[in-house]
Amino acid sequence: MIEALQPPPKKDPLVRTRNAVLPPRDRSRAAMKMAASAARGEFQLQTCGSCQALVYPPRDACPKCLGNDLPFKPVTNTGRLIAESTVQTTTDTYFRERTPWRMGTVLLDGPQPVPLTVHLHDEVGEAPCAVKLRAFLDKTANVVLMAMPPETSQLTEDDPQLRELTATPKHRRVLVTDVRNPVGRAVVDAVLKAGATMVFAGNATPWLPFEGEQTLIDTDKVHLIPLDITDDNAVRVQAGEIGAKCDIVINTADHVREGGILSRHGLTTSHDEFEVNVFGLQRLAQYFGPIMINRGADGINSAAAFVDVLSVYALSNWRQYGAHSASAAARHSLLQCLRGELNAGGVRVLSVFTGPVDDDWHQPLPPPKMAPAAVAKAIVTALNEGIEETWAGDIARDVLAKFHDSPKALERELTL
Repeated sequence: MIEALQPPPKKDPLVRTRNAVLPPRDRSRAAMKMAASAARGEFQLQTCGSCQALVYPPRDACPKCLGNDLPFKPVTNTGRLIAESTVQTTTDTYFRERTPWRMGTVLLDGPQPVPLTVHLHDEVGEAPCAVKLRAFLDKTANVVLMAMPPETSQLTEDDPQLRELTATPKHRRVLVTDVRNPVGRAVVDAVLKAGATMVFAGNATPWLPFEGEQTLIDTDKVHLIPLDITDDNAVRVQAGEIGAKCDIVINTADHVREGGILSRHGLTTSHDEFEVNVFGLQRLAQYFGPIMINRGADGINSAAAFVDVLSVYALSNWRQYGAHSASAAARHSLLQCLRGELNAGGVRVLSVFTGPVDDDWHQPLPPPKMAPAAVAKAIVTALNEGIEETWAGDIARDVLAKFHDSPKALERELTL
């Protein structure tokens, strides 16, 4: 049975922070494709295009017919635990620090009862029993399967193995970079409800009042800080003051204005967009990132995730907001680089893609638009489930589907 996760005691500054060690990293390209689906929160297995056999673990050739047409497709996520074992000791450094570790074999439900090697949640009973399967990314961004109980409880997220595979805000301290915009304020509320112990709320212009400021001031566990991500010195100062206390960084800053290239006079507005959306992200990463890497194994409230909220038009330019789309594309590319760099400490980089948000700068647009609370909910879900790429809202999912179908057709639809 799971014991309720207790808030960690105040850290002793004289005790050395544990080094972040990672699970085994090397995987085949086929396994990386399976990890790509898990990064989107999907449970998929290879299905042979010739004989329709389900294939696990991922391979380059079907073990039944030797065919090499093995696309990943969604499959049922229910099964039956038939055997289990508990690892008590191991030569692997990562698992040695985290034993005991439950493992098991699950037969997938359906016409092809494929055996799967899985991690076992503490609430899963003794074999044989029914389970639900989830695909997660471990700290090296490789896919692992976990057998979950058919019914969850209030303590499900407190399982130590599950916590290693996610970035839940519970008992963690969170930096929200911009609470002047409605998304930032909604995120503060959402992470507090998810169990965060402290939220540092960034305000780029603390001398100017904004809607909801007094509510934040009066809210327990919220600490307003001056943070302008376009100011190198401001970011450096805050990293020095709170960097070692931030377990999750959520970048909600976004400078968005209508217009493309020819519709604007001069580069001032575009410069401001890139200063916030691209260079601001770099500043945050450069000053907070190294600290997070060094705290990737710092107990219950270890550094866990760097989250960025960006436009889905990073995939393909939307002419009406063309320059902003260009900054989002650069932002997307930076996050891909950062994902690899922060992986050295087992810290996740999560991208939350949205369509137009219901704020002042998208006011002229007709519905549908994303409500700030819906964006915040998507962020918390991504943290709780360890999802690398989240497509929040109908517009974002529609753009993604069209991009996968034909990037060039999507470009024409958005720009002509």
